[in-house]
Amino acid sequence: MRVLVGILGALLVVLMLAEFFVTFMLPRRVKRDPRVARKVIRGGWNGWRLLARRLRPAAADTMLGIYGPLSLIGILTLWTLGLVFGFAMLQWSTGSHLSGSGPVDFGDDLFFSGGGFLSASTNLTPVNSAARVLFLFEAACGFGVLFIAIGYLPALFQAFSRREVAVSQLDARAGSPPTAGALLERSGRRGGWASLDAYLGEWETWSAELMETHLSYPFLAYFRSQHLNQNWLAALTSILDASAFTLAATPSRGAAEAAEVTFAIGRHAVADLAYMLKAEPEPPNPERLTAEQFGELFVLARESGLELGDEDEAHSRLVELRTKYEPYAAGLARWLELNLPDWLPSPEAEANWRRSAWRPGRVHVLP
Repeated sequence: MRVLVGILGALLVVLMLAEFFVTFMLPRRVKRDPRVARKVIRGGWNGWRLLARRLRPAAADTMLGIYGPLSLIGILTLWTLGLVFGFAMLQWSTGSHLSGSGPVDFGDDLFFSGGGFLSASTNLTPVNSAARVLFLFEAACGFGVLFIAIGYLPALFQAFSRREVAVSQLDARAGSPPTAGALLERSGRRGGWASLDAYLGEWETWSAELMETHLSYPFLAYFRSQHLNQNWLAALTSILDASAFTLAATPSRGAAEAAEVTFAIGRHAVADLAYMLKAEPEPPNPERLTAEQFGELFVLARESGLELGDEDEAHSRLVELRTKYEPYAAGLARWLELNLPDWLPSPEAEANWRRSAWRPGRVHVLP
């Protein structure tokens, strides 16, 4: 019996250490993810979002925003408990060679294991070589887990901060929630295709960094933005929308060089993140851009000063480009409980920079 418990304890320790190593230290591949952590996060998220759907939108978003940090703490707690329990099983399997004030049982082994992992003193001491080796090894594991986790958190929140800076900057150019129509209109009035293409080029680095950080730190996908009408997926989708329209409608290929590169890396990002999060691609429901809405978008872009090609050809090309990224974006939106942006700006939409709270309960709109 003790041999079997010892084997199971050793397997549990190895599993927890392997999960910790893959999650925190090993550069992540799209098709390799820690199994235990992934299943716990997915299972917890399913129940969490079901509860959030019963709340009002603002309260639901707040609750959903708690899940990212909470799941990180939960995973660390799970690994800690697994290691403590595994080492307790190993101590018990070797005969519980601990000295105390009375007879020693598995509860004492568990208490001693917790103390060893957290480097806390207890009234129990190991009395033979095997118990001492296990004690030192567990203390080393606890030390390593603690300090690696401490080093992980600053990198995680720095990545979150860099992501949100770009999301906030989009507010002045594309509105909140952002739309490709608003971005096209404002860019057309400010400098035409050259201005828009240059701006889209700035999002190439952001899209690549978003993909890298969210693959390395999957918890980031569950971190929400500071405003209800903003989120990283809406920002990325709006940039993809604007890039796709640029590629489809511009009469000159030279005016869309940056848009082409940004579209490629942005599409790569949504596809890889959908695969990593197991978000099944699906057509957007409802349709994000009908034929009638495309006509309105085309007129809006033309009236803003953008030189456009043939409308029918642009529509056909845009439909083709949208199939390359919209299903992945829709799958991510469904899984993460995020809203995808519209193509056309809403008359009721208002940029966040225009809103300023002067007194509790009152919101003033800047002219």
